[in-house]
Amino acid sequence: MYLGKNNLQNEYVTWKLGRKNDTWFHAKDLHGAHVIITTPDPDEQLIRDAAMLAAWYSKGRFSSSVPVNYCLVKQLKKIPGSKGSFVSLSTYKTIYIDPDAAYIQQLIDEHMVHQK
Repeated sequence: MYLGKNNLQNEYVTWKLGRKNDTWFHAKDLHGAHVIITTPDPDEQLIRDAAMLAAWYSKGRFSSSVPVNYCLVKQLKKIPGSKGSFVSLSTYKTIYIDPDAAYIQQLIDEHMVHQK
């Protein structure tokens, strides 16, 4: 899983690291993170985890029921002439997530353990 937290990182994870069949996540209509899952056919828990990260690292962090859009990278188009990492989506799904600080910390702690 890749996470971009600003325009430069979002651009990099979406267009340099993301492959056409990877799954992309972003909080709907909010400034925030781009999250990429590289696992083919992600299960519901992985989708929820990626959506949780996208919601947490967005302007919706302290909201409830944050809509997070997701689709395959191949369904994204860069918006010509736009600043930052703005994209349009041709086909996507939406999941609603309640951002949870404790769960985000758990995801971070588990990830750090796997890297040791």
